[in-house]
Amino acid sequence: MHSLISKSTIQKKSKEFGFDIIKITDPKIHKKDQHYIKDFLENDFHGDMDWLKKNLERRVSPKKLWPDVKSIIVLGVNYGPNHDPMKNLENEEIGNISVYARGNDYHDVIKKNLKKFGRWIVNQTNSEIKVFIDTAPIMEKTIAQKAGLGWQGKHTNLVSRDYGSWLFLASIFTNLELESDKEGINHCGNCNNCIEICPTDAFTEPYKLDARKCISYLTIEHKGIIPSHLRSKIGNRIYGCDDCLAVCPWNKFAKESNEIKFKQKNQTELYDLKKLSLLNDNNFRKMFSKSPIKRIGRNRFLRNVLIAIGNAKLKDAKYHINKNIFDESPIVRGAAIWALNQITEGEELDKIKKLSLSKEKDPDVIKEWIEL
Repeated sequence: MHSLISKSTIQKKSKEFGFDIIKITDPKIHKKDQHYIKDFLENDFHGDMDWLKKNLERRVSPKKLWPDVKSIIVLGVNYGPNHDPMKNLENEEIGNISVYARGNDYHDVIKKNLKKFGRWIVNQTNSEIKVFIDTAPIMEKTIAQKAGLGWQGKHTNLVSRDYGSWLFLASIFTNLELESDKEGINHCGNCNNCIEICPTDAFTEPYKLDARKCISYLTIEHKGIIPSHLRSKIGNRIYGCDDCLAVCPWNKFAKESNEIKFKQKNQTELYDLKKLSLLNDNNFRKMFSKSPIKRIGRNRFLRNVLIAIGNAKLKDAKYHINKNIFDESPIVRGAAIWALNQITEGEELDKIKKLSLSKEKDPDVIKEWIEL
């Protein structure tokens, strides 16, 4: 038996736990949204993200994830920056990191409050809940639109009239029957800013993304060698890309986040490409101990850093590149050779290529990075 509690009481209480926006919906996914993700997977747009396929049936049906769910409480936390997210792109000697990863890992920051809020609901109502933040097979953006937090723009990300592009999402599944909010209305209109700015032309058409060409995917999810025709387009983006988010006109209504743990850390120290290229595994873990960047590991991160150095043609970074030519990781070794290939010519480059190949256990690794 559930104790009665009003929807407005739940919504007001959410503010005390650090949530900026809260809406409620039922656990049904529209057929068009089910079709969208199936089409996305059938076209192999997901690349290395095999986890999207593994739990597809539960992803398109929340009731298969938890049969008792009757309502979904969808929550948003603003992480709006206090600076121009694309400013770092102007300085090639520093790496550009996506806004969401410039502070502490949002999973850790939000999860604590999410659990506390969930316990409050249980104590008040004697109900059952399950809490999720970006770790379960849930179509979060689709559910957020259905609940009315915003709408999925042409770049496939959620857009809010109140917070622009900058919302972290979380959800509470409950067996309470709560009144649903109105679904979000699409306000993109004729604007195509997000499509037109994409450096790699990752959008096959509005609302359709080929993740295999997306810089966020390439620098975060992709585990191996980044295709040669996309490397120069990555520029100095070493973790994620905010271009399609940053140019959205709805950001004029965005607000700076109140959460200090999401604030940008010391840019000069953290983003210097030459310094970052010398990180060993231990130093990498220390530097990014509370950051989502830690998840991709030192080797993938250095791959990204070395590509950025190559794109910037930093001739004074030869020492830093050479330190990585005989690294234990093949993707670091290959990226180092590629970077050197961008800034070195003639006999010096030939000598390094021959030396690296003579010591390379798997010469094909180098050959996949550069033409020999």
